Amino acid sequence: MTQTMQEQFEQAFSDDNGKLPVSFIKLQRLGDSYSVPRVARAWYWFKRSRETLVVDLPTVGPSPEPPEDAIDDSWLDAHHAKIQMRDACFKAVDAAGIKIAS
Repeated sequence: MTQTMQEQFEQAFSDDNGKLPVSFIKLQRLGDSYSVPRVARAWYWFKRSRETLVVDLPTVGPSPEPPEDAIDDSWLDAHHAKIQMRDACFKAVDAAGIKIAS
């Protein structure tokens, strides 16, 4: 399971503050912020740091031409694997709250 950006923040805040229970931090949620000012400020800057980070994923490129002696479509396996890997990378980067360059 991929953690959401807010869950990652709560775990990091817990780790950085003497293992403050994550459940206690979750209880402080107030919409898209937190009721405790210290946690709210940390969350604000955590989100801002993610907004400034941009990842440029490479394009997959066109489908390759079939070789003359092809007896099946196995020559496309690498191309399909490349598409699946890029999609998985896109989902992981997006789940981390990081922007992807268009």
